[in-house]
Amino acid sequence: MGRMGRVHPESGEGRAGRPAAYLDAVDRVAARYAALPADRPVRLAKRTSNLFRARAGDASRLDLSEMVGVLDLTEGEGGGPGTALVGGLSTYERLVDELLPRGRMPLVVPQLRTITLGGAVVGLGIESTSFRSGLPHESVLEADVLTGDGRVVTARPDGEHADLFRALPNSYGTLGYCLGLVVELERTAPLVELRHARLADLDEACAVVAAVMGSGEHEGEPVDFLDGVVFGATETYLTLGRWTEDAGGRTPSDYTGQQIYYRSLQHRRRDLLTAEDYLWRWDTDWFWCSRAFGAQDPRLRRVWPRRWRRSDVYWRVMALEQRYHVQRQLRRRRGRPDQERVVQDVEIPLARTAEFVRWFLATVPIEPLWLCPVRLRDDRVWPLYPMRPGEDYVNVGFWSAVDIAPGGRDGDVNRMIEDKVIELGGHKGLYSTATYDRATFDRLYGGEVYAQVKAAYDPGGRLPTLYDKAVRGR
Repeated sequence: MGRMGRVHPESGEGRAGRPAAYLDAVDRVAARYAALPADRPVRLAKRTSNLFRARAGDASRLDLSEMVGVLDLTEGEGGGPGTALVGGLSTYERLVDELLPRGRMPLVVPQLRTITLGGAVVGLGIESTSFRSGLPHESVLEADVLTGDGRVVTARPDGEHADLFRALPNSYGTLGYCLGLVVELERTAPLVELRHARLADLDEACAVVAAVMGSGEHEGEPVDFLDGVVFGATETYLTLGRWTEDAGGRTPSDYTGQQIYYRSLQHRRRDLLTAEDYLWRWDTDWFWCSRAFGAQDPRLRRVWPRRWRRSDVYWRVMALEQRYHVQRQLRRRRGRPDQERVVQDVEIPLARTAEFVRWFLATVPIEPLWLCPVRLRDDRVWPLYPMRPGEDYVNVGFWSAVDIAPGGRDGDVNRMIEDKVIELGGHKGLYSTATYDRATFDRLYGGEVYAQVKAAYDPGGRLPTLYDKAVRGR
């Protein structure tokens, strides 16, 4: 990693104090963007993706491969964790590799290794620190953005480009691309101690979540991490974690080998993981989705290389299925119905979460479900994903497929879930299938504000609109 120095006076767009090598890379990226054909759509040239919606049509590819890594570190006052200038295309895996040895990490580290910092900001992200640290974009202090009209501007909470700063979260690269971001960091410890609390009643589980979010502790112990898993209507586990320096003579558990993390919740009341293994505890088996590929079968797992037990490997296998439809052809030959993919994360107000989960379990044949409590850090409003400041939410994640009912259509279940989320005052992430009509979409995702910012930073429409990208797949 290393410091790259602080040179260059402030440019016309306000990138004061950025390292010279970084500024040179920004100039090269801007030049590459300007050289792309103006009449063709633009997409990022990325090796990995965490999106679950197909995009139609050909496009020019923009290479941002230089915009990676921790480019500069700034110490906080009094030895605090400080901030980092980070390349927008940096995966969280790389950030953890570079920051964790220094006893630091971003305030929120999304659960999959290949999610990028820029992707988590413009596409939202969440994890078990979100009950106290909010969403990844809330710890961004400023962002250098290559806008649709080819400028590179520095967006901050106030000043000339404050409108862009507020509209970046949930814009999915339709306003521009984050080249570098200055983000807050927090101190880490070598280990994370876990408590898995089993609760037979969903209302009781939500009451515990509310208490922890209010106090930051549970039964007298501090809580630094909070998430949970619902295995059924009467079997919910809340995992309460805390940083610790002391292993107490114990050996940390290893869920990168034969043991499977989510199954440990049902059998262990306490556990201990290294900080790195905790941050990637969900990645090894893509939560529990690796079972669809046979990776949880003990016989196959013994010969499945450890380096291939990763979410991006499973994603590539799934992408091949989407391209060649081998499983669908086999199902049809066996007389089984086609399936609808139901891959979603939804934010539900905590007060309505038990109601939503009970409805879901009675209506949609998918389990387990992931629970991740979240609260905005402050009173700022993010118009493209307008959660209410001061209100507690729970992200409910479910990732599977269901049979299409006789006479039904692909998309019926996703539409039904969307309707229920709206009814309960929640929001749905846009990384996967969305079926909203245009008017409903604009009402839910800040359409009026988005149109104003889009006109200011991409007046020629070189990048797709959010509706075209998220719903129409363009």
